[in-house]
Amino acid sequence: MIHTREDYEAMEDQLLAPYALRSRLSRGREYPEPEHPYRSAFQRDRERILHTTAFRRLEYKTQVFIIHEGDYYRTRLTHTLEVAQIGRAMARALGANEDLVEAICLAHDLGHPPFGHAGEATLNRLMADHGGFNHNVQSLRIVEKLERRYPDFPGLNLTWETREGMVKHETEYDRSDASRFEPDKRGSLEAQLANPADELAYTAHDLDDGLRSGLLHPRDLEGVRWWQRLKESLGWDGSNFDEMLRHRLVRRLLGLLITDLIQETSRRLDEAGCASPNDVRSLPENVVALPAETAAMTRELKRFLYENLYYHPRVVRMQTKAERVLEALFEAYIAEPRQLPREVQAQIEAGDRPFHRVVCDYIAGMTDRYALQEYAKLFDPNVKV
Repeated sequence: MIHTREDYEAMEDQLLAPYALRSRLSRGREYPEPEHPYRSAFQRDRERILHTTAFRRLEYKTQVFIIHEGDYYRTRLTHTLEVAQIGRAMARALGANEDLVEAICLAHDLGHPPFGHAGEATLNRLMADHGGFNHNVQSLRIVEKLERRYPDFPGLNLTWETREGMVKHETEYDRSDASRFEPDKRGSLEAQLANPADELAYTAHDLDDGLRSGLLHPRDLEGVRWWQRLKESLGWDGSNFDEMLRHRLVRRLLGLLITDLIQETSRRLDEAGCASPNDVRSLPENVVALPAETAAMTRELKRFLYENLYYHPRVVRMQTKAERVLEALFEAYIAEPRQLPREVQAQIEAGDRPFHRVVCDYIAGMTDRYALQEYAKLFDPNVKV
């Protein structure tokens, strides 16, 4: 028995909440294409994203620790997969469209350059006179322009809903220009779910990686309210900390965060009387949220991570090295573009993008490892070019 696309669309009508987006009601793609016989529009988006070069490169891009620091720490790819898992879990519980949430989550970090947020800040500074650099904007450019996998159109030709979700992906630190996607309205419920999926994932796994690396010690967390809640929920007295206990603590943190968010969001949806996707998008603020006390505790934990992990001398040294590497690459390519690969030179000659943007796109697409190799080839006389 084969389930057709129409069968799946009928299942969406039966299973999804009234405020969830249906794939059959998608606003479609910029370049019209025939529908697939047994995959929904949002499922096709998800799979197109998975097969991109940009997605594969996330395996060797920094989350917190640069790739050569060790094989156990999160990379941008493992972070993305964890975000997608959390997003699907929350969508399933709330009756939202899991496929759309997963597509948005999988695409949300495609535009990240090498070396994480340090790399993004460096490229933004270097491109200050040429339009700047923002990884959310870059993610959209990748799926709309830069990936070339189809003969009839640039990019991936994703649905309007997936691209809107990418643009309206926002955290405390990220905002993007949504002028082409009804900026006066909130994102869909599915787009909103991708936001905390990202924040909950990195908060929990950065704590995990910090403890694993030894940059954080359990005693450092005494006084942090989330840490106290976790200890009490597990009945742990603070002694005999080991790897299994670390796993239990991080798993419990994620479980409690996800449960609190689902319950609070459900309460807000009921309170607002949301009976359609447009009802969600017409609200004055996002309906997806943590309860006030949980949100305050989570902000406290994030502040702790900033002060004790992200600004740890070892991490700052790595970030400073990364900034020097990207700045040197950028200036070298700008000064002598004939050092660039032939295909990148051809993009400059084509003239469809400004010169500085082509160089920036090339660097942004690098993995940590490739950027370090390029740096060595350009500046170490003992390394073969």
